[in-house]
Amino acid sequence: MGQLRDRMIDDMKLRGFSMRTREAYVSVAFQLARYFRKSPEELEEEDLREYFLYLIEKRKLAPRSIHAHKSGLRFLYEHTLQQPMMILRQIKPAIPKDLPVVLSEAEVRRALFQVRSRAYRTALTLIYGCGLRLGEGLRVEIGDLDGDLGRLHVRNAKGNKDRYALLPSRLHELVQQFWVDHRPSGVLLFQAKKRPGPVHFSTVRRAFYQACETAEITKKVTIHTLRHSYATHLLARGVSIRVIQRSLGHRSLQSTQRYAHITGDAETSARKVLDDLMSDL
Repeated sequence: MGQLRDRMIDDMKLRGFSMRTREAYVSVAFQLARYFRKSPEELEEEDLREYFLYLIEKRKLAPRSIHAHKSGLRFLYEHTLQQPMMILRQIKPAIPKDLPVVLSEAEVRRALFQVRSRAYRTALTLIYGCGLRLGEGLRVEIGDLDGDLGRLHVRNAKGNKDRYALLPSRLHELVQQFWVDHRPSGVLLFQAKKRPGPVHFSTVRRAFYQACETAEITKKVTIHTLRHSYATHLLARGVSIRVIQRSLGHRSLQSTQRYAHITGDAETSARKVLDDLMSDL
């Protein structure tokens, strides 16, 4: 599907899709073509129905993966091929609304303390201290830090949007000292040594997982857990949910409000109230 692939990529570029989204959409289109061994242009509604039943029943993909396939193929058929398929509007995987895993403040400190590489420890500390996604943290340039205003310029974030995140003064000092001591070539804080661009995402993930294991943290964590923990810790300490929303770059306040359900201090306060209510029963 060479020409179709190129046209699909061009269509996504015109709509400002991120590189990650373009790669994901092309991947699901390629998987569809490989399954039928023919171009998606030659397929019909019943073919797509068969394909999604295969994904659900045989491959047993999770609802979020089914949704990703649906989104990529909807773009392909509705925008690139101009052949809308009604079946793609009818598929509605039930995505579970799980609460995110969160580390306590003590657990975050234990984990970060166990990261052996100074570069990776600085990157993970920046990710936690500014509530960043992994890619956002590793793409930070030295000029993005504004110590005077206490903010970090986050460039090309999710949805290709820029935003400002809160930058603690202590974190600014740590990052500046790292820059002075290591002087990476170029402007990236976490520049890879043998190729252009930032250090590999996978190596930072591996360093974090190893640190959590050494710190005897048994929760099922990812680096994104640091972002969840950041929001929960700020909320627990009384920071306005609107401020947290802007710093995280959430479009909807509803995305930020879910952290209200997992704030440990709020639960502790509620338990004290309940203890008083139940004390003489």
